[in-house]
Amino acid sequence: MLKIKLLCTAAALLAAGSIVNLRADQPRPTLAITMTNDPMSNQIKVYDAVTGALLQTLSTNGQGGVGGNARGVRQLDGELFAAVNAGSSTVAVFRRDGNGLKFEQLLSTTSTPVSIDFGNDHLYVAGAATVDSFVLRNHNVGWRDGTASLELVGGGTPPDGSTAQVGVLDRKQLLVTLKTDPTPGTVDVVALDDDGAVTGTLDGVVSAPAGTLTPFGFATYGDGTAVITLAHSNHDGLFRAGAFVTFVAAGQNAPCWMTRAGKFVFTANTASRTISRLVGTGSHVFVDNPTAASTPTGAPSDIDTSAGVLGVIDHAGGQSHLSLFSYNQLGELTALGAVINLGAANANGIAIMGGQR
Repeated sequence: MLKIKLLCTAAALLAAGSIVNLRADQPRPTLAITMTNDPMSNQIKVYDAVTGALLQTLSTNGQGGVGGNARGVRQLDGELFAAVNAGSSTVAVFRRDGNGLKFEQLLSTTSTPVSIDFGNDHLYVAGAATVDSFVLRNHNVGWRDGTASLELVGGGTPPDGSTAQVGVLDRKQLLVTLKTDPTPGTVDVVALDDDGAVTGTLDGVVSAPAGTLTPFGFATYGDGTAVITLAHSNHDGLFRAGAFVTFVAAGQNAPCWMTRAGKFVFTANTASRTISRLVGTGSHVFVDNPTAASTPTGAPSDIDTSAGVLGVIDHAGGQSHLSLFSYNQLGELTALGAVINLGAANANGIAIMGGQR
């Protein structure tokens, strides 16, 4: 079995921390935001997603160092952005300010933070051993109102490094993927109360299907359906009603990270250095195009879509890169300019923030 190390026309560049001033009648640009993940002094970098210009560099006021995860950064409605400080057990929250971001607050988590999602008037954080919920009102993050312990199939606390991603399944449940090679891996179905807070209980602890390995990245449809990569057996699975309904061969090696744009789901295939396009339905998942795009500069990792832009991080030779694509209604990808060298060895996470107000 394949063993994959999971790494699985603007103005000129601006000085770090500065922001271009926009007139009130100017549209706000779509932003591509990534995290340097530095274990000593973590930062985020904000780019114009269309031109590729670096707009801003900001401290997360914490330490990075997360790895083997998906969605270590996340944005909400073009207004909020959050990033994990794995070395500090905090999550940094930023607010949109013109064509940049402004640091707002630090949230303490109950275990080392790994992955973030927004939904159901909450911010959710999956950590090494727990998942937390924080109240969210009018784009303001408040207190922690729920925590649940993560669990492996057959019982037991997940070992360090196994938590992959958290995501909102619907109004009543979250999913958290746990990778535990050489065993198949686990999907925890986390219960939410009527307000969207984590209740402290799990509705299900589900094994990856027989013959597959490593549930990792996933995208949800909001109706209780998710498409989940099964990274180390080169499969993609459809999850619904607390179980894997079906799975198919990915046609690429190490499909790890995933994002959705309308009916299309895109996967970053680490070993093949490609991006695939999939379609999920109520009972099937189809590989619509196994090589919708390629990332020749390195092995792709985290991926995100919004506002007609797809961004993907890749790693090679001690460098991290950001590739940006536009996509149309057919899910066809077109490169937006040259690949960006991020100037960080282990950049982690990408969020595309639309310019909507």
